[in-house]
Amino acid sequence: MIKGVLFDMDGVLVDSEEFICKAAIMMFSEYGINAAPEDFIPFVGMGENSYIGGVAAKYGLKADLNLIKARTYAVYEQIAKGNLFLLPGAKELLERCLRNGLRIALATSADKIKMEINMKETGIPLNMFYATVNGLDVERKKPFPEIYLKASELTGLKPEECLVVEDAISGIRAGKAAGCRCLAVTSTFNADTFHEADWVCKTLIEVPEEALAW
Repeated sequence: MIKGVLFDMDGVLVDSEEFICKAAIMMFSEYGINAAPEDFIPFVGMGENSYIGGVAAKYGLKADLNLIKARTYAVYEQIAKGNLFLLPGAKELLERCLRNGLRIALATSADKIKMEINMKETGIPLNMFYATVNGLDVERKKPFPEIYLKASELTGLKPEECLVVEDAISGIRAGKAAGCRCLAVTSTFNADTFHEADWVCKTLIEVPEEALAW
């Protein structure tokens, strides 16, 4: 029986991909690198260590990862201010889960600073969640199951009692590996790439009833 819902953040609750990509491209340009949006696609949903570090490796940039991440976040906070919004149905689904007595958790591969920026800009208080887990809280990011195992543990639930809501293939794989059921939202990848998910929907407005009632 479902007792909790573990939400990914980027691409599920918040449409931030455009801004973190733009911020990273701007950061790389300061090092004379002309990165392109498609460079980042293989690293979507895997946290900024991979998202920024993977592209840095592609172009042979040897700069300190923590330094270039910090610069990217500084740019991101500037360009995201007043431009970040919750995705359709996100707030309503969070509130619906709470009304139904489900424990909700935020489980993002992003660093804590990005999680805080996103929630502040979209008006969702972090204390709305029973627990939060960010990329700095785990050693092995998605597609490894660690983040969802930790999130379920912090909510006081077993993984098999939780639904994971994800928009990335790596996130669905992490959720399934943890032992959770998974709902994929096609905000980032096409529906036919989510063959491992239990349910698939276009937006959080269209969540199948059975995804929240098993």
